[in-house]
Amino acid sequence: MKISKLHIDQFRHLENLDFDFTYPEDFHIEEKRGKPLDKICFIGQSATGKTGLLDLFFDYINYTFNCERINKRFIGARFNAKNLDGILEFSLNNKNKSNIKLQNDSISIDDNIYVYENGNGGKVDKLIPLSEVEPLYYFKANILSEENLKSISTHPNDLYEKNKEYIDSLNTVSLNTLLPQQSSYVFDNNIDEKIWLKVLNEYIIYLKNFTQKMSELIHQGLLSDSKKLEKEYKIWENDNPKKLLDFAEKLNPILIKLGLEIDTVDTRFAVPIKNIRKDEVIQISNLSTGTKQLLLTSLPLYQLNTKDSIILIDEPERSLFPDIQMELMDHYKNLAPEAQFIVATHSPFIAASFEPEERFILYFDKEGKVAVRRGTSPIGDDPNDILFNDFGVNYYNEDVQGKFKEYIELLDKVKSEDNKELKKKYILEASKLGNQYNFILDEKNQERLQ
Repeated sequence: MKISKLHIDQFRHLENLDFDFTYPEDFHIEEKRGKPLDKICFIGQSATGKTGLLDLFFDYINYTFNCERINKRFIGARFNAKNLDGILEFSLNNKNKSNIKLQNDSISIDDNIYVYENGNGGKVDKLIPLSEVEPLYYFKANILSEENLKSISTHPNDLYEKNKEYIDSLNTVSLNTLLPQQSSYVFDNNIDEKIWLKVLNEYIIYLKNFTQKMSELIHQGLLSDSKKLEKEYKIWENDNPKKLLDFAEKLNPILIKLGLEIDTVDTRFAVPIKNIRKDEVIQISNLSTGTKQLLLTSLPLYQLNTKDSIILIDEPERSLFPDIQMELMDHYKNLAPEAQFIVATHSPFIAASFEPEERFILYFDKEGKVAVRRGTSPIGDDPNDILFNDFGVNYYNEDVQGKFKEYIELLDKVKSEDNKELKKKYILEASKLGNQYNFILDEKNQERLQ
């Protein structure tokens, strides 16, 4: 599933906006030309509507998934979508590669148009069959909360005992097929505990079975026979692969930058995090704010089904140092390689992970209305250049602007001064100032030295 186009006549304070979420025909990767973007980045001042666009995508796609058709003519809705005057287009990766268009009170699926009406009577079918619904995830900026941390901070065996019936149902094929399929998830500050249990299910079951097996081996008296104990454990381990090892392989490369790693031996937590220098497992509550949010986002992305999904993330840079921000989108894409990511950010480090064609800059025009343009800085560009070119921010404050003016004046003096001693003095002062503030001798400034 991927979003390809959005036209807004009116949505909240946004008016007359067009978004083409496809790669242009001259894109440098030929096989992507004309296809929906793999990832989308919204940049803009506060109040330009970045988060509002994420809300729009979630509300309307979720609305479509919950619509029903009556007599193959009308659609009824379990939920009311928020008012959008405009058009949203997205595609499914089902066998028909269906193209879906929402336009005011109608929904088009390929060549079939369904008009909303509160009809009564007749056979009711899902507008889009459950088997063709693809996942939709929304990670909100307020995901960090004590409630969300509680599940991943609790001993897995305690989680199992408290929620035995539900966890057993997740692992019973006959019951699992009867459970309602959930197509959309919102990860905010109060996530339903059942979602976390679903995310942690494999870790909880592994540790429950591990505890039972160790107890069984101990009762067999194998503590006194270490070789036989190791042999029996390895046989069990081959039949019960440890999912945490795979997750550690995905998450540790970014955790190591924080001096942390997943401890694959400790059994006190579903996902134990270790301080590498001290070689000690840390209480989840004692992790930094940014690390907690990274964990709360990475776990669902790795554990839930993200194939052909759309993943919305508001402010992914929350409380993370720039070196982590620079690698964050690659990390998330590695966890969910077949998903379309759509993020709203204030970080030039996050924005640098996107092609210019994948960046959409929202700004206030001369009339005070929100307008949109695509990015210009290349992927991986210096964040300062992205700040200037795409964010429209002059990263020189008044103090630095004064120093830059002084720097330019010194270069002019170098060019006009005939006295060799003074010329040398001005060159040294300009060089010192340039090195201190990393001023660049561009072509125009080079001319001043000639």
